[in-house]
Amino acid sequence: MRIISTNIGTATTIEWNGKKEQTGIFKRPVEKPLILTKGDVYDDTIIDRVHHGGTHKACYLFSSDTYPYWKRLYPQLAWNWGMFGENLTVEHLDETTIRIGNIYQIGTALVQVSQPREPCYKLGIRFGNQSVLKEFIAYGRPGTYVRVLEEGEVKKGDHINLIEESQNPLTVQQFYSLIFQKEKSKVLLGIFMQNTAVPQYKKDRMQKYLQ
Repeated sequence: MRIISTNIGTATTIEWNGKKEQTGIFKRPVEKPLILTKGDVYDDTIIDRVHHGGTHKACYLFSSDTYPYWKRLYPQLAWNWGMFGENLTVEHLDETTIRIGNIYQIGTALVQVSQPREPCYKLGIRFGNQSVLKEFIAYGRPGTYVRVLEEGEVKKGDHINLIEESQNPLTVQQFYSLIFQKEKSKVLLGIFMQNTAVPQYKKDRMQKYLQ
Protein backbone atom coordinates (compact mmCIF):
# COMPACT_ATOMS: atom_id res chain seq x y z
CA MET A 1 0.00 0.00 0.00
CA ARG A 2 1.17 3.50 -0.75
CA ILE A 3 -0.11 6.98 0.11
CA ILE A 4 -1.04 8.87 -3.04
CA SER A 5 -2.59 11.90 -1.35
CA THR A 6 -2.54 13.62 2.04
CA ASN A 7 -5.72 15.58 2.75
CA ILE A 8 -6.97 18.02 5.36
CA GLY A 9 -10.09 20.16 5.63
CA THR A 10 -11.17 23.57 6.79
CA ALA A 11 -14.46 24.35 8.48
CA THR A 12 -17.26 24.53 5.91
CA THR A 13 -20.74 25.85 6.66
CA ILE A 14 -23.58 23.61 5.48
CA GLU A 15 -27.35 23.57 5.95
CA TRP A 16 -29.11 20.51 7.35
CA ASN A 17 -32.77 20.31 8.35
CA GLY A 18 -33.11 24.04 8.07
CA LYS A 19 -30.16 24.79 10.34
CA LYS A 20 -26.66 25.95 9.54
CA GLU A 21 -23.76 23.95 10.94
CA GLN A 22 -20.12 23.32 10.19
CA THR A 23 -18.27 20.25 9.02
CA GLY A 24 -14.70 19.20 8.30
CA ILE A 25 -15.58 16.57 5.67
CA PHE A 26 -14.58 18.81 2.77
CA LYS A 27 -10.98 17.67 2.69
CA ARG A 28 -8.58 18.52 -0.12
CA PRO A 29 -5.06 17.42 -1.07
CA VAL A 30 -2.11 19.25 0.44
CA GLU A 31 1.54 18.94 -0.50
CA LYS A 32 2.85 19.17 3.03
CA PRO A 33 3.33 16.07 5.21
CA LEU A 34 0.69 15.29 7.83
CA ILE A 35 1.50 14.86 11.49
CA LEU A 36 -0.45 12.01 13.06
CA THR A 37 -1.12 12.56 16.75
CA LYS A 38 -2.87 10.20 19.16
CA GLY A 39 -6.09 12.20 18.96
CA ASP A 40 -6.23 13.47 15.38
CA VAL A 41 -4.30 14.73 12.39
CA TYR A 42 -2.51 17.94 13.32
CA ASP A 43 -3.97 21.04 11.61
CA ASP A 44 -7.00 19.12 10.31
CA THR A 45 -10.51 20.35 11.08
CA ILE A 46 -12.76 18.24 13.29
CA ILE A 47 -16.02 19.89 14.30
CA ASP A 48 -17.92 17.00 15.87
CA ARG A 49 -15.49 15.38 18.28
CA VAL A 50 -18.18 13.07 19.64
CA HIS A 51 -18.16 11.11 16.39
CA HIS A 52 -14.83 12.03 14.81
CA GLY A 53 -11.23 12.09 15.97
CA GLY A 54 -10.09 10.68 19.27
CA THR A 55 -8.13 7.56 20.14
CA HIS A 56 -10.01 5.12 17.90
CA LYS A 57 -10.50 7.50 14.96
CA ALA A 58 -7.29 9.49 14.93
CA CYS A 59 -6.79 9.20 11.16
CA TYR A 60 -9.00 7.96 8.30
CA LEU A 61 -7.61 5.97 5.34
CA PHE A 62 -9.55 5.33 2.13
CA SER A 63 -8.69 3.34 -0.99
CA SER A 64 -7.93 5.14 -4.24
CA ASP A 65 -8.85 1.90 -6.03
CA THR A 66 -12.56 2.57 -5.41
CA TYR A 67 -12.59 6.06 -6.89
CA PRO A 68 -13.38 4.91 -10.48
CA TYR A 69 -16.53 3.17 -9.22
CA TRP A 70 -17.80 6.32 -7.52
CA LYS A 71 -16.82 8.57 -10.42
CA ARG A 72 -19.06 6.51 -12.69
CA LEU A 73 -21.97 6.97 -10.28
CA TYR A 74 -21.36 10.69 -9.75
CA PRO A 75 -19.69 12.04 -12.93
CA GLN A 76 -21.05 15.54 -12.28
CA LEU A 77 -18.92 16.11 -9.21
CA ALA A 78 -15.61 18.00 -9.23
CA TRP A 79 -13.45 15.03 -8.32
CA ASN A 80 -10.24 15.20 -6.34
CA TRP A 81 -8.63 13.09 -3.61
CA GLY A 82 -10.20 13.53 -0.19
CA MET A 83 -13.77 13.29 -1.51
CA PHE A 84 -14.73 10.82 1.21
CA GLY A 85 -13.27 12.89 4.02
CA GLU A 86 -10.15 10.75 4.23
CA ASN A 87 -6.88 12.08 5.55
CA LEU A 88 -4.87 9.53 3.58
CA THR A 89 -5.85 8.29 0.15
CA VAL A 90 -4.15 4.91 -0.17
CA GLU A 91 -3.36 2.82 -3.22
CA HIS A 92 -4.28 -0.89 -2.89
CA LEU A 93 -5.99 -0.63 0.50
CA ASP A 94 -8.13 -3.79 0.66
CA GLU A 95 -10.68 -4.03 3.45
CA THR A 96 -11.26 -7.72 2.70
CA THR A 97 -7.73 -8.65 3.80
CA ILE A 98 -6.76 -5.98 6.34
CA ARG A 99 -7.40 -7.24 9.85
CA ILE A 100 -8.66 -5.19 12.76
CA GLY A 101 -5.63 -4.87 15.04
CA ASN A 102 -3.01 -4.95 12.29
CA ILE A 103 -0.08 -2.63 13.08
CA TYR A 104 1.53 -0.64 10.28
CA GLN A 105 4.42 1.76 9.88
CA ILE A 106 3.51 4.85 7.86
CA GLY A 107 6.35 7.31 7.52
CA THR A 108 7.59 7.80 11.07
CA ALA A 109 4.20 6.96 12.63
CA LEU A 110 3.07 3.59 13.98
CA VAL A 111 -0.67 2.93 13.67
CA GLN A 112 -3.16 0.17 14.41
CA VAL A 113 -6.33 -0.59 12.44
CA SER A 114 -9.30 0.07 14.73
CA GLN A 115 -12.63 0.20 12.86
CA PRO A 116 -14.33 0.89 9.51
CA ARG A 117 -15.93 4.20 8.70
CA GLU A 118 -19.71 4.41 9.01
CA PRO A 119 -21.24 7.03 6.71
CA CYS A 120 -23.43 9.86 7.98
CA TYR A 121 -25.51 12.61 6.36
CA LYS A 122 -22.42 14.79 5.89
CA LEU A 123 -21.14 12.40 3.21
CA GLY A 124 -24.50 12.88 1.51
CA ILE A 125 -24.05 16.63 1.65
CA ARG A 126 -20.60 16.37 0.12
CA PHE A 127 -22.03 14.25 -2.71
CA GLY A 128 -25.20 16.33 -3.06
CA ASN A 129 -27.32 13.22 -2.58
CA GLN A 130 -28.26 11.39 0.61
CA SER A 131 -28.72 8.19 -1.42
CA VAL A 132 -24.95 7.85 -1.38
CA LEU A 133 -25.23 6.55 2.19
CA LYS A 134 -27.10 3.40 1.14
CA GLU A 135 -24.79 3.03 -1.84
CA PHE A 136 -21.73 3.36 0.38
CA ILE A 137 -23.04 0.70 2.76
CA ALA A 138 -23.95 -1.67 -0.08
CA TYR A 139 -20.59 -1.30 -1.83
CA GLY A 140 -18.76 -2.52 1.27
CA ARG A 141 -15.51 -0.59 0.84
CA PRO A 142 -15.61 1.82 3.80
CA GLY A 143 -11.94 2.52 4.37
CA THR A 144 -10.59 2.32 7.88
CA TYR A 145 -9.78 4.41 10.90
CA VAL A 146 -6.55 3.84 12.78
CA ARG A 147 -5.34 4.61 16.27
CA VAL A 148 -1.89 6.15 16.51
CA LEU A 149 0.49 4.12 18.66
CA GLU A 150 3.51 6.30 17.93
CA GLU A 151 3.06 9.83 16.66
CA GLY A 152 4.89 10.77 13.49
CA GLU A 153 4.93 12.37 10.07
CA VAL A 154 3.52 10.89 6.87
CA LYS A 155 3.72 12.19 3.32
CA LYS A 156 2.59 11.42 -0.20
CA GLY A 157 4.55 8.49 -1.61
CA ASP A 158 5.13 6.80 1.75
CA HIS A 159 4.56 3.06 1.78
CA ILE A 160 2.40 1.47 4.45
CA ASN A 161 4.32 -1.48 5.82
CA LEU A 162 2.81 -4.26 7.91
CA ILE A 163 4.70 -4.58 11.19
CA GLU A 164 2.45 -7.05 12.99
CA GLU A 165 -0.62 -8.91 11.76
CA SER A 166 -3.44 -9.44 14.23
CA GLN A 167 -3.85 -13.02 15.45
CA ASN A 168 -7.61 -12.46 15.33
CA PRO A 169 -8.91 -12.93 11.75
CA LEU A 170 -11.62 -10.21 11.82
CA THR A 171 -11.21 -8.02 8.73
CA VAL A 172 -12.31 -4.43 8.25
CA GLN A 173 -14.98 -5.55 5.80
CA GLN A 174 -16.31 -8.23 8.17
CA PHE A 175 -16.56 -5.62 10.94
CA TYR A 176 -18.42 -3.35 8.53
CA SER A 177 -20.80 -6.09 7.40
CA LEU A 178 -21.54 -7.04 10.99
CA ILE A 179 -22.67 -3.50 11.79
CA PHE A 180 -25.35 -3.54 9.09
CA GLN A 181 -26.42 -7.20 9.08
CA LYS A 182 -30.01 -7.62 10.26
CA GLU A 183 -29.26 -11.18 11.28
CA LYS A 184 -25.86 -11.10 12.97
CA SER A 185 -23.62 -14.10 12.37
CA LYS A 186 -22.94 -15.72 15.75
CA VAL A 187 -19.58 -16.99 14.52
CA LEU A 188 -18.56 -13.52 13.32
CA LEU A 189 -19.86 -11.98 16.53
CA GLY A 190 -17.67 -14.33 18.54
CA ILE A 191 -14.58 -13.35 16.54
CA PHE A 192 -15.54 -9.69 16.87
CA MET A 193 -15.90 -9.86 20.65
CA GLN A 194 -12.56 -11.64 21.03
CA ASN A 195 -10.63 -9.05 19.03
CA THR A 196 -8.73 -6.89 21.53
CA ALA A 197 -8.37 -4.00 19.05
CA VAL A 198 -12.12 -3.51 18.60
CA PRO A 199 -13.15 -0.42 20.61
CA GLN A 200 -14.98 -1.42 23.79
CA TYR A 201 -17.97 0.82 23.05
CA LYS A 202 -18.49 -1.10 19.82
CA LYS A 203 -18.47 -4.38 21.74
CA ASP A 204 -20.95 -2.97 24.23
CA ARG A 205 -23.36 -2.15 21.39
CA MET A 206 -23.07 -5.67 19.97
CA GLN A 207 -23.50 -7.42 23.32
CA LYS A 208 -27.30 -7.59 22.96
CA TYR A 209 -27.00 -9.74 19.83
CA LEU A 210 -25.26 -12.47 21.83
CA GLN A 211 -28.31 -13.06 23.98
